[in-house]
Amino acid sequence: GLPEAVEATWPNSMVQTCIVHLIRAANRWVAYGDRRAVSAALKKVYTATDDSTAEAALKEFSESELGVKYPQSVKVWEDAWDRFVPFLQFPPAARKVIYTTNSIESFNNQLRKATRNRVQFTNDESALKTLWLMICNIEDKRAAKRAKQGKRASATASRLVEGARVSGWKQAINQMAVAFPARFDKYL
Repeated sequence: GLPEAVEATWPNSMVQTCIVHLIRAANRWVAYGDRRAVSAALKKVYTATDDSTAEAALKEFSESELGVKYPQSVKVWEDAWDRFVPFLQFPPAARKVIYTTNSIESFNNQLRKATRNRVQFTNDESALKTLWLMICNIEDKRAAKRAKQGKRASATASRLVEGARVSGWKQAINQMAVAFPARFDKYL
């Protein structure tokens, strides 16, 4: 799948599961009335300080009334554990930035729409031009949205493709630069 492809292409990469998708997958097996309680109980797992604390929290959940009632939710976390644990290696400030891939997936989905209807491209350059034009189109739509928002949007006006605002980004990037100095040195 995708994680294997990423690891094959970038051997030094650390692939992790999107926490939001993991929570949604676990809640798929839960009755609507219990979803809030299950999500609250699982919060102890993904906010744990390290993998042993997270494992203890998952064990506690699995032995709780909700865990016994919804064993498939526990299994979702157990099956994804190897892809979840890398997330716990990051400090809390960095976790807030990397816990979800929704903005990346949204952007990729919009790019996929541009290429879906084209059966083939004549060459690599035509594919790249199509993607670049789609990026510009996405930005045009976002620029129009910013124009409607007025002054509230001025902070993001200089970005080509902006996502949701992330508070604490500077602190997170500092912590990642300390954790991965070799990856940041050439860009700083």
